[in-house]
Amino acid sequence: MLTLPNILTLSRILAVPLLVGFLWWPAWPAGYAVAFALYCLMGITDYFDGYLARSKGTVSKLGIFLDPIADKIMIASVVLMLVATRDIAGWSLIAGIIILLREIAISGLREFLAQLQVSVPVSKLAKWKTTLQLVSLGGLILAGALPAFPWIQTLSIAALWGAAVLTLITGWDYLRVGLKHMD
Repeated sequence: MLTLPNILTLSRILAVPLLVGFLWWPAWPAGYAVAFALYCLMGITDYFDGYLARSKGTVSKLGIFLDPIADKIMIASVVLMLVATRDIAGWSLIAGIIILLREIAISGLREFLAQLQVSVPVSKLAKWKTTLQLVSLGGLILAGALPAFPWIQTLSIAALWGAAVLTLITGWDYLRVGLKHMD
C-alpha cells in the first residue's frame, strides 16, 4: 500500500546512495554540505512518515516493516562512510562498531521475539539513544562541510561516544527481555 507515509519511508531508502555519493570525497566540503542537507531531510521524513501514519490512521504492515529498515540502512551507511573517510577514526571506531553491532543484534532479537509474538516496545532511553546517534552523525557530516570549525568534529565525536554508551545500555535492556524467552 503506497500511502504518503510509506512513500516517505521509501524515499529515505532511495536517498541513501545519494547520501553515500556526496560523502565519498572527504576533501569536498560542498559534497558534505549537500550530504548534511540530505541527511536532515531524511531525518525530517523519518519523523513525518510516522506522524502522518499515526495521525491519519494509515499505519500499515509495509510501513511497520520498512521504517526500521530504512533507519538502519541510513545509520549503517553513514557510519561506514564516515569510517571510510576517516571522519570516525582511532578509538572512535569502537563507538561506531558498538552502534552497528547493536543495530544488527537487536534487529535479530526483535525478529526472533516476533516469531514468539513477543513485542518489545521502544523505551524512552532508546529514543534518546537514537536522537543522540542521529545528532552525532549529522554533526560529523556538518564538520566535513565546515572544516574551519574543528569544534563541531570534537562535539560530534563526544556525542557519538554518548550514543555508544546509551547503545550498550539499551541493547542490554532488550537482550535481558529477550533472554527470558529463550530456552
